[in-house]
Amino acid sequence: MPFDFDTLHDRRGTDSQKWQKYAGRDILPMWVADMDFATAPVVIEALQKRVAQGIFGYARPVSATVEAVTGALAARYGWQVDPAWIVWLPGLVCGLNVAVRAFAEEGDEVLSLSPIYPPFTTAPRNAGRVAVNVPLALSGAGRWEIDWDALERAVTPRSKILLFCHPHNPVARVWESGELGRIAEFSARHGLILCSDEVHCDLILKDGVAHRPMSVAAPESAARTLTFMAPSKAYNVPGLGTSFAIIPDPALRARYIRACAGIVAEVNALGYAACEAAYRDGDPWLNALVGYLRGNRDLLVDFVSREVPGVRIEAPVDATYLAWLNVSALGWDNPARRFESHGVGLSDGVPFGARPGTHVRINFGCPRSTLAEGLARMRAAVRAA
Repeated sequence: MPFDFDTLHDRRGTDSQKWQKYAGRDILPMWVADMDFATAPVVIEALQKRVAQGIFGYARPVSATVEAVTGALAARYGWQVDPAWIVWLPGLVCGLNVAVRAFAEEGDEVLSLSPIYPPFTTAPRNAGRVAVNVPLALSGAGRWEIDWDALERAVTPRSKILLFCHPHNPVARVWESGELGRIAEFSARHGLILCSDEVHCDLILKDGVAHRPMSVAAPESAARTLTFMAPSKAYNVPGLGTSFAIIPDPALRARYIRACAGIVAEVNALGYAACEAAYRDGDPWLNALVGYLRGNRDLLVDFVSREVPGVRIEAPVDATYLAWLNVSALGWDNPARRFESHGVGLSDGVPFGARPGTHVRINFGCPRSTLAEGLARMRAAVRAA
């Protein structure tokens, strides 16, 4: 069944946070991780059916919803998840913030690998914990690697948690089994709780590679691992606020649930309906989406290398719909603002841990014509410098 990813959906004047940022300005928003595609038809149909009920009281997942999730985890990753391990959440940013409160005390340290999605740094700070970012290393072969020596040096007696992004946002790296095993061993040796954010797990763009959850790649780590997942990125339903943590260890799960009590909102009824439909019936659409994103990725890489001097994609974009661009050669103090002045809105690299003027992140999860226009505007910005 063919799916349409080329139609332009006018999101101006809607509740879209992505498009509201530049309301009234001719700027294409290519910043926040929110695609400009309509979600899978099966999800839309499920939502329409749920809305037709006309009653929207407090919701809990029905058995069919749980079975859709556990069935997808088994089919996609060979992961047999006990439904009791699942803690439902209204979002993964919320989930990360709860984790640092549950497993670290004020003044304790929370490790992550940078550049990194900003909530990995802000979640510890929000709770009076200490964010410790360990820089990834760019190898001579053009590949982002974990600097194991730096990671070891970063550990202190106050280190309690490792927040791990798998696949990694923003550098789009897919971690290999050996690396996952080494992260698991490192965490166990230092007594760290391992929080594996796998929200982009279904968006692997590298041919012949499949996602492996941390607890599957390193099953010995499951007793100290929290895995965070959601249909939000893969099916473009982040506004429905439906995510979950998978916590096999009952003691960790109890601590986590206690930290949620009275603070974390319940998932809404429409979110459960979308989640069930996505995981049960959404594979054909998702497979088509991944193919389309590969084409967008290839267009982006080719265009930047040929047409935008001073901008580099330093390593392969193997996952997500996000690319990390090195713009340091341009010599601009504020590259995000400079690109905005030429009509394209990118994410500034500084909140991710980059030095000012060195990096921006681009979201290529959009119709190809939108991407082509955004890239043309980037080229014009560089040529006008």
